[in-house]
Amino acid sequence: MALELLPAHRCAWDCVALGEVMLRLDPGDERVRSARTFAVHEGGGEYNVARNLRRAFGHRTSVVTALVDNEVGRLAEELILAGGVDTRHIVWRPFDGVGRDARVGLNFTERGYGPRPARSTYDRGHSAAAQLAPGEIEWDHLFGTEGVRWLHTGGIMAALSPDSAEVMLEAMQAAKRHGTVISYDLNYRASMWRDQGGQQRAIDVNRRVAELVDVMIGNEEDFTAALGFEVPGTDPDLSELDPAGFAAMIDQVRAGYPSIRVIATTLRNAKTASVNDWGAVLFAEGELHEATRRPDLEIYDRVGGGDGFASGLAHAFLSGKTPMDAVEYGAAHGALVQSTPGDVSKVTEAEVASAIERKGARAIR
Repeated sequence: MALELLPAHRCAWDCVALGEVMLRLDPGDERVRSARTFAVHEGGGEYNVARNLRRAFGHRTSVVTALVDNEVGRLAEELILAGGVDTRHIVWRPFDGVGRDARVGLNFTERGYGPRPARSTYDRGHSAAAQLAPGEIEWDHLFGTEGVRWLHTGGIMAALSPDSAEVMLEAMQAAKRHGTVISYDLNYRASMWRDQGGQQRAIDVNRRVAELVDVMIGNEEDFTAALGFEVPGTDPDLSELDPAGFAAMIDQVRAGYPSIRVIATTLRNAKTASVNDWGAVLFAEGELHEATRRPDLEIYDRVGGGDGFASGLAHAFLSGKTPMDAVEYGAAHGALVQSTPGDVSKVTEAEVASAIERKGARAIR
């Protein structure tokens, strides 16, 4: 088997996510600079996976993060609860009245259209999640006493602060002790590493992390920038990923980190902000599996597509499906996530299954 998962009856949680939860302020069809009203969503690269697994696929999920105990933090909590994700592992920081000590991160994201790409502006400095410290969470209680089948975290959590990288490693080590499968989305963000050692620091941290990972997820840029691998013969926009180049990347990952059992990547060619070619590949059990390509996929909101892929993939493995099923569920769910506003899934498992079977988009009456 590609992955050996703890039995569901022995665990309180099918998946726990570790990462920052921000408030996304969405100007709709407007630009951020010209908007006068914003819709509010919750989101975060790691949290989105737990939320998607709960809402789209019915799994039991929780999130480990930190929020500030003020009205903004409680708004984030309300949105998390509405998404069905358990909140008992949230660390609450006191509010100092101003936000100097800790705050809830904000993300202003406009969707883009045609030649104008989607654009995110972050306001997340000194966030509560970035100040989580080693020794603060009782990881052995979470993974040993409560029981967790799947831990998901990623490169955004790693980049929040020097302490957050250590917290993440501490969590992963405890998960490994108790037999929890660990997935990690490399999610390289140059801007987040800039003030703490740049790309070399990202490589150093991610190489430590990779030794503990069972399922590694990323795109070509992630594997090269975050792990320092060379990927020859690969088209930079991933529209036509050269098989030899991807095979070379897999060989490097497996040689350096033999404990990694599954390697997966999305394939995206952004023709415009509104039309992308979309696909995915997954390596497991010595074989490469490619999802059905979706050329000219129409995009409503591209943010969260990669997290949709990761959660569809995790759902398949949690449900005992094959690696080929995993890449198909991941690609189909990622495509559907991009058909609705916000970072997280608003679709059902039945709709994902229908998309895999290519039943079309006739009106359902």
